[in-house]
Amino acid sequence: MRPLLASSLLLVAAATSAAAQRQPADSAPRRAASDSTARTLAPVHIRDRATRRSGYAPPRTSTATRTDTPLLDVPQAITVIGRSLVADQGMQSMADVVRYIPGITMGQGEGHRDAPTIRGTSSTADFFVDGVRDDAQYLRDLYNVERIEALKGANAMTFGRGGGGGVLNRVTKDASWTPTRALQLEGGSFDHRRATLDVGGGVGSGLALRLNGMSQRSSLYRESVVVERAGVNPTAALVVGGAVLRLGLEHFSDRRTVDRGIPSFAGRPSSADTRTFFGDPDASRSVVTVNGATASFEHGSEQGLLLRNRSRAANYDKFYRNVFPGALNAAGTHVALSAYASRHDRQNLFNQTDLVYTHRAGAVKQTLLAGVEVGRQVTGNYRETGYFNGTATSMSVPFASPSVAAPVSWRQSASDADNRVRATVAAAYLQDQLSLGRHLQLIAGVRLDDFSLQFENRRTAQKLERHDRMVSPRAGVVVKPASALSLYGTFSVSHLPSSGDQFSSLTATTRTLEPERFENRELGVKWDLSPVLALTAATYRLDRTNSAAPDPADPTRLVQTGAQRTDGYEVGLTGEITSAWQVAAGWAQQRAVLRSRTSAAAAGATVPLVPHHTASLWNRWQMSRRVGAGLGVVHQAESYAAIDNSVRLPAFTRVDAALFATLTRELKLQANLENLFDVRYHATSHGNNNIMPGAPRHVRVSLSVTP
Repeated sequence: MRPLLASSLLLVAAATSAAAQRQPADSAPRRAASDSTARTLAPVHIRDRATRRSGYAPPRTSTATRTDTPLLDVPQAITVIGRSLVADQGMQSMADVVRYIPGITMGQGEGHRDAPTIRGTSSTADFFVDGVRDDAQYLRDLYNVERIEALKGANAMTFGRGGGGGVLNRVTKDASWTPTRALQLEGGSFDHRRATLDVGGGVGSGLALRLNGMSQRSSLYRESVVVERAGVNPTAALVVGGAVLRLGLEHFSDRRTVDRGIPSFAGRPSSADTRTFFGDPDASRSVVTVNGATASFEHGSEQGLLLRNRSRAANYDKFYRNVFPGALNAAGTHVALSAYASRHDRQNLFNQTDLVYTHRAGAVKQTLLAGVEVGRQVTGNYRETGYFNGTATSMSVPFASPSVAAPVSWRQSASDADNRVRATVAAAYLQDQLSLGRHLQLIAGVRLDDFSLQFENRRTAQKLERHDRMVSPRAGVVVKPASALSLYGTFSVSHLPSSGDQFSSLTATTRTLEPERFENRELGVKWDLSPVLALTAATYRLDRTNSAAPDPADPTRLVQTGAQRTDGYEVGLTGEITSAWQVAAGWAQQRAVLRSRTSAAAAGATVPLVPHHTASLWNRWQMSRRVGAGLGVVHQAESYAAIDNSVRLPAFTRVDAALFATLTRELKLQANLENLFDVRYHATSHGNNNIMPGAPRHVRVSLSVTP
């Protein structure tokens, strides 16, 4: 841990702990982390967002419908990964999380960004934090996360543009009046070192503080690959005049070697050693700094009205450059290397206001939501091409020794980007949730997004604009034959302007194209087998239309006839089988194909990184009061590395294990062993020649101190 960060964390921890100890036992509002019951201060309802019926099975969400709703009553497939499962598996990245979410795979993202494929739709922009857009391209950490919600299917009614296949929402840890004191030190294979801190509690009856911090430095299983991360996230909750005001700041940095894996050969991942780095590790670097500030205000009344406002400002400063592999020659003896550098800076500012009214008349309950969202995003994109020895954009190196230190100079080529983009959105949405007695519930909503894009090409001084008005409806019905069983059907629509999910390019042609359209139809079952065990199942069809395609009569023109369809099934089981046995399991079967030609491929092509089926099963047994064990299995069927379907990623099965020991009341020891049987596998890629080998067998050991 860096000395300055370590000193800051320890000083704040000591101050917070001392302040909490000075408080009388009954002087602050108490909020148990597993209690979803509303507590009232004057007319203010303080709800704990981290509610969960057991460690692995959260009972409610306020994200999917923007109202506090039991998961059982939401007509949509949702998988929630809570902090208990995150802790038991030692999850530290979004790639770790989606491994146990049916229907989602994580792309390689060129070694420097999260890139999930959700129901056959790949995106780097469908990320949210506390329900607010967090769409920059970087690798997120989980040090300050309470839970991660995967909401699948078109989600524009709640989240706005994009979200065609689904979204991933991180719910962060809030300041609360429940005392929290935790320090975790972790070490392991490949020189892994990580420390996290979580301290907080009430400071008087009207103020609560919390601090989450993290520092990490690790060498990975890949040669010469190093990761350095640090994060600090202080939050405060303040009761003011009958309302709750929450404030938060975050500083997060990520520095790493950009590693894009190995090339393919003869339609499969090449035989390169799992550790071999292709390219120049010293010239392949990524530096990301994220600074964010949030403020939220919530006020409830006894008349059933709730007013909520949330603002988030974030600055994303990112630079990366990489020397990476291309294709092998026909003999398999040499591989081509290329290089480029890119700077991506973004400033986000969003504000959301919701008004929720709940009314009950006999057996009928109605929850009305009206809201508005305004946002502004300014993005700068600048790219340079790498020239080997100052002249060539490609360099051939032996496959047997592909890690090089070649002199590379960086300058713009004719096609490299240098642009500035300003995106603004003003949205309004209405939703009605109606409960007609014990057995029938209806939900209907619509959102109107007014989206504008101003694009300036700094190389040519060309300025382009586009303006879209997107109407996104959602409707669903829930039938409850019994209080613990729901059958549902839903229809929802999302749109994506033709500037792409990162709106990083706009041309005179693409500015005239209509937004892509996503339509999701879904039927499902949710069954609480017990108060602490939930079973879910869903079948769905997701249609993507208005995709760009070459005009058959004139290949130089674009038309919007491209279409894609994803059909799938998924099943999930989370919670407690017995008081000593917790489980998180998922299975998905998907088929995602192009129904008509797009600019990327012809009709009939299978979408990459969509295995026909995936399965995961994690078990935790508490064998005695002091000792527990975990065992997990992840299976992924064969998939394609790219849309041309020329390279296949073989199927694989990986087994993980864990051991948990309570040494004293304050000390806990945990060991996680991943890839127990040391299986060689390739889980993901970024195209045909950037394939990431899975990690060999490795162990991480952590010591948690909770005084």
